[in-house]
Order: sequence, then structure tokens, then C-alpha cells
Amino acid sequence: MTQTVLRRFRIGVLVVAVGISVLAVILVLGAWRNDRTIESNMGTATAEVLSAGSLRSAISFVTPDGANHNPELGVLYPTNLTVGQRIEVEYSKADPDLVRVAGRNATVALIPAGSVIVVTWLLAGPSIWYLRKREAGAPGSAPVASS
Repeated sequence: MTQTVLRRFRIGVLVVAVGISVLAVILVLGAWRNDRTIESNMGTATAEVLSAGSLRSAISFVTPDGANHNPELGVLYPTNLTVGQRIEVEYSKADPDLVRVAGRNATVALIPAGSVIVVTWLLAGPSIWYLRKREAGAPGSAPVASS
């Protein structure tokens, strides 16, 4: 491969790795922002789990004004829930569709997001290093000075 093609591959790997890392950080920041919104005007309720999954769980709960809420996006931090389970939830009184399982917060997003970043760079780092070495030895490249 030519030096230009190798450089483009290397830059592409770098851009993808940085992009994935930024998205993981944004995920944590978004979870933190949601927590702050809930905590700024928090209500609590008992909810019933209608469907349970590792990424999304649907719930239904009634607020003190008698309104029934079934948040379209489900509940935040839904791990280890089972259908039919009754759970305590915390929600934003200003936006009752913004609801989380009581006692959980953005810290549960740190390990998954951190893991994504670590794995991304464990794959990207050696790839970038390899492509850089190949680029240095490609036809039309300047000789690499040795120490």
C-alpha cells in the first residue's frame, strides 16, 4: 500500500476511536444531566415493571395528582428488573416521563462507558502503531532515522 493510503487508514482509525470515546463521555454526561433534572424537582412513586430488558424497561406509575404515566423511553438504569415487579422510582415533577429507579444514578454508567473507551483504545492503539510503522516503510516515504 502506498504511504497516502496507509496515512488515511491510520487517520480513519484515530477518528473512529476518538468518536467512540467522545460518545461514551457524552453518554455519561447525559445521564448526569438527567439525574440533575430529576433531583432539582423530584417526586417519588411506586411503579410496576411492564417489560424488562437490559437496555430498556417499561414501567407504569401514578403521580400524586392521579395521572398515570408510562414513559415512552422507559426507566433509567433498568438492570435487574423483572416483569410484574413493583419498584420505587424517582421522577422529575416537571417532566414525569424522566424517571429512574430509586437509588440509582449516573455512576452505573461509568463502568460500561469506561470499558467501551478502554477496549476501543486497546484495539485502536496497536492498529495506529502498526499503520504508522507500515507508513514509514512504504515506498515514497522518507527513511526512518535509527538511534
